[in-house]
Amino acid sequence: MAIPLFRAIAFSAAFLATTLPASAQMPGPMGPPKVGVITVESKPVIDHSEFSGRVQSTDRVALIARVTAFMEKQLFRDGADVKKGELLYVLERGPFEADLENRKGLLAQQEAQAELANLTLTRAQQLLDRQAGPQSTVDSALAAQRSAQAQIASARAQVAQAQINLDYTEIRSPIEGRINRTSLTVGNVVGPTSGTLATVVSQDPMYVVFPMPVRALREMREKSADKGGLNAVEVRLRLANGRLYEKSGKINFVDTTVAQDTDSIMVRAVIANPPLAGGAALGRELINDEFVTVVIESAMPQSLPSIPRAVVMADQQGDYVYVLDARNVVTQRRIRRGASTPRFAAVEEGLKEGDVVILEGVQRVRPGMEVAPQPAAAIPGAGN
Repeated sequence: MAIPLFRAIAFSAAFLATTLPASAQMPGPMGPPKVGVITVESKPVIDHSEFSGRVQSTDRVALIARVTAFMEKQLFRDGADVKKGELLYVLERGPFEADLENRKGLLAQQEAQAELANLTLTRAQQLLDRQAGPQSTVDSALAAQRSAQAQIASARAQVAQAQINLDYTEIRSPIEGRINRTSLTVGNVVGPTSGTLATVVSQDPMYVVFPMPVRALREMREKSADKGGLNAVEVRLRLANGRLYEKSGKINFVDTTVAQDTDSIMVRAVIANPPLAGGAALGRELINDEFVTVVIESAMPQSLPSIPRAVVMADQQGDYVYVLDARNVVTQRRIRRGASTPRFAAVEEGLKEGDVVILEGVQRVRPGMEVAPQPAAAIPGAGN
């Protein structure tokens, strides 16, 4: 006998109800998703910022010939280290020596004329005292004597100028440093219009100049105010090959004017630049006008909340993390990061010690959701 269709369906349902386990008959509600969390801890952090800068010599001198003459000698090797006062160039001295002797001769002549004028004045005065000569003769003799004295002063000045010109035929280094290559060689006529013959730059210490946003400068001053101000700030350099220069420096000058187009201010630091290991012949690490990355470090570590960088997410509004409240409900927390390393980031604003932050499973949560927190390492397959 045929069984109606609805009775067959009811029979099948009754059969399944008697054969399946009770747990499979009525699936219960799903629990909150599991997430791996960490508790925020404060750690000592050295705050640092990076800026683009250039190395500059503290002293830089362009050597220029002060008189016109043939260059007779070049007494240095291009690129060599030179001492203060070291003789570098010798110009033709003959014409200047002859001019000096001529000026000395003119001075001797004027001195002889002055001696004669003194004798004449003395005799005229004696005649006037004996009423044997007129006052006009004394006046004329006095004028002649004063004129002779003036001529002597002029002749002495010309001798001094001739001596100066002769001294200018020897060009010496006014500072200690390294000299670049000469622009004119022996045999050329040089003079004030010849331009720079060579440039000497000092090497130790060196300046590093870099623009810093005004806001960053103010923050740095506030953070270091109780530790000595800007004098307590450490300045490090990262060289072009990425290596951190071993010496540190100090800020010694902040410009007085802010650049209107960038709202930044020029800052200068001074840093040591000793010879490389092996002697001065191998040179020095820092070179004038070299491009470097300036790393500014605070003098004392700050105790700041520190979290793994993996928990930090970002959108158009900035950085944020997911934090749990006392009921294990997810909230989005905006933060401002401070100093960071490849693994950890210090948080200047937005978190405090003891906050619970989601590290693993963030892709399964959203703000307002209740979750089941567990220590991050206890979740199998965490981070997927």
